[in-house]
Amino acid sequence: MLIIIVVTPILIKQLKSSYELLLTLAQRHLLNVHKKSMQTGFNSQVAIITGAASGLGLVIAHKLLNEGAFVGLFDLNTAALRKEFIGNPDKEEFVSVDVTDQEMVEKAVEQVIGRFGKVDILINCAGITGATNVKSHEVNTDNIKKVFDINFMGSFYTSKAVLPYMLANHYGRILHIASIAGKEGNAGMLAYSASKAAVIGMTKVQGKEYAETGITINALAPAVIETPLVHAMPDTQVKYMTDKIPMRRCGTLEEAANMAAFIVSAENSFTTGFTFDLSGGRATY
Repeated sequence: MLIIIVVTPILIKQLKSSYELLLTLAQRHLLNVHKKSMQTGFNSQVAIITGAASGLGLVIAHKLLNEGAFVGLFDLNTAALRKEFIGNPDKEEFVSVDVTDQEMVEKAVEQVIGRFGKVDILINCAGITGATNVKSHEVNTDNIKKVFDINFMGSFYTSKAVLPYMLANHYGRILHIASIAGKEGNAGMLAYSASKAAVIGMTKVQGKEYAETGITINALAPAVIETPLVHAMPDTQVKYMTDKIPMRRCGTLEEAANMAAFIVSAENSFTTGFTFDLSGGRATY
């Protein structure tokens, strides 16, 4: 069968128009791909990080800043904040905060909202171990109250303060830093272990409560991480903890920060109320 196509000026014009349309669409697609490749993981997001002047909070804050986030840096030691964070004044808000003071926490959150207009991420790193290498009958009541006030109540106050803003935006990521001690209990660390167990319990509740709102709430339970908190512990207490780790080493701050960044990323959208492990094989459940 012989097919004859008659090429007319009108047909040529239509083919040319179709070609130009396809070319334009292809160019737009390539431009969008390029723009996405140029964007960093937390571009234009606003994060609040407690305990940002040292340890895990410090390293996480730097990571998020390097990946494009605006960050509210919460710590009692604002002098240390100003020393550790140099060169990004447009993206940093230093706030002196005692996380055990609910009114102060609320005002601090309002300060960040006033500066950056929203809050997308909360990471609770502020915490203390309290007295360690002490059996339960020898634990000082005031000490256990202090540990709970900082580790548990501080995380409660901050999450309570940011949640209304996240609900209004239909998006949010909250990460409570817990501990393997909260899952398994470390002998000689009643206050710390119990407070972190409470944080894990709160994470489960909050994760369920806000599961349909675009907000995820998770915890991270590290084993022994090289931080000033660990360096302040007695050597016997540190040995007791590291001996339980199959990898036979402490985790690094960079390893913890990388996992934390994933947990609060937009990509981590189908996990909430969960406690992620960072334990070198100690916890497998």
